[in-house]
Amino acid sequence: MPVRAGETIDPDATRARVLDVAARLFYERSLAAVGMREIASAANASPLTIYRYFESKEGLAEAVVRERSDRIHAWLAAGLAEVPAGRARVTALFDLLTRWFAEQGFRGCAVVNYAADSRGGDSARDITRAHLMRYRKLLQQLLAEAGVADPPPLARQLLLLVEGSTVVTQIDGDGAAGADARAAAETLLDAALARAPGRS
Repeated sequence: MPVRAGETIDPDATRARVLDVAARLFYERSLAAVGMREIASAANASPLTIYRYFESKEGLAEAVVRERSDRIHAWLAAGLAEVPAGRARVTALFDLLTRWFAEQGFRGCAVVNYAADSRGGDSARDITRAHLMRYRKLLQQLLAEAGVADPPPLARQLLLLVEGSTVVTQIDGDGAAGADARAAAETLLDAALARAPGRS
């Protein structure tokens, strides 16, 4: 868009605005359904500016999803920091997710949606795999703090509950999936803690 006389362009603000608009449109309607001209118009930016920042629609989508992954994990870290380390912090993660599922306009995980929209391309797979690995590392940390002797296998099982409940909620809109995942996580966690050394 033309800049009025006397105005200056803030590249960082423009880039952030494009990312915010693209994130909203991709999440609401999918990557395939949204064109670059629509993003440019909604972001009050020229298509040329967007291509200068991101090179392509795929480049824009990658930047959106990386930023969304960072935002999700920062939100989880902030929420979990308020809970004392131990068993309660593991279950608190599922409480946070259940609150997220209940938000108006919830349409699943934007990172996993991106992998599906991209038909499993290498870049999408790599970004999504890194996002899920961050979940597994977080879960392993929480489980170790709770006293689980061998966190990695249980972290993988809990990740299946996280992603499974996310997809079920996205498809059927029933918030009960989060509570079901939490109950299953508690059962698995209690069994693992009962096997921990020094526990009878």
